Amino acid sequence: MKHFDKNTFKVTEPIKLSETATKFDLGASKKEIKKELENVREDLGKLQDTLYAHGKYGVLVCLQGMDTAGKDSLIREVFKDFNTRGIVVHSFKVPTELELKHDYLWRHYIALPERGKFSVFNRTHYENVLVTRVHPYYIMGENIPGVDSVEDINDDFWAKRFEQINNFEKHIAENGTIIFKFFLNLSKEEQKNRLLRRLELKEKNWKFSPGDLKERKLWDKYQECYEDALNRTSKEHAPWFTIPADDKPTARYIVAKTIYDTLKEYDDIEEPELEDEIKANLELYKKQLESE
Repeated sequence: MKHFDKNTFKVTEPIKLSETATKFDLGASKKEIKKELENVREDLGKLQDTLYAHGKYGVLVCLQGMDTAGKDSLIREVFKDFNTRGIVVHSFKVPTELELKHDYLWRHYIALPERGKFSVFNRTHYENVLVTRVHPYYIMGENIPGVDSVEDINDDFWAKRFEQINNFEKHIAENGTIIFKFFLNLSKEEQKNRLLRRLELKEKNWKFSPGDLKERKLWDKYQECYEDALNRTSKEHAPWFTIPADDKPTARYIVAKTIYDTLKEYDDIEEPELEDEIKANLELYKKQLESE
């Protein structure tokens, strides 16, 4: 299996998505990749137990990507060995009536992980600078003061929104949330193949919507918006990783290994020590139980 550093896919300088890989050769068969994923996710599960006992950090995993990029299956496969008490997955769809009565970050803020737990955002607060940027009339539903028409949604508006998102992430990072942001970088050709499979395989028909084809026609606009978001908001405390996503097993392994290798560098994440009095009496407690 080819080695890669945890920073291999991190966005540390301006990128062009048209020049960013959608494939990565791990030098291994799918069976070998699957086995390596099983190993690293088992290690991740153990580390999550320690994180839970430690109780000082929360971990936020953000997943973004075009339709069919493989977000759902990645979540299923990467976090399979987690204790369910330690992880919550949130899938953010069209804002509800209640959510629209708050600012756009509210529903994400209340879904942040508790200390000791993981939260996975399947689609994230970045939808507010992606889908709404491609379809700016969606913004009108937010009823924002000073935004009376689509014409008010200009470059200054987006610059301010990016600033707000950066401030949000800086705030939560400074208060104990470890942030991972993964962009599943899918090629247009592979998306076509996956959409065709949804149409051809009866068990996958339910996943298909004619709206998928309408959004596909806006591919270039979405790529432009993703590129801008990645370049404006990849920070050391909240980095973006562009994950080659044309091969699902490879993408899953890269994400799992990146999370694990990064968290292992936090040498203060360890199980808490027992109080001296309890530690000194362990044999006594053991004898009490054995004598019952």
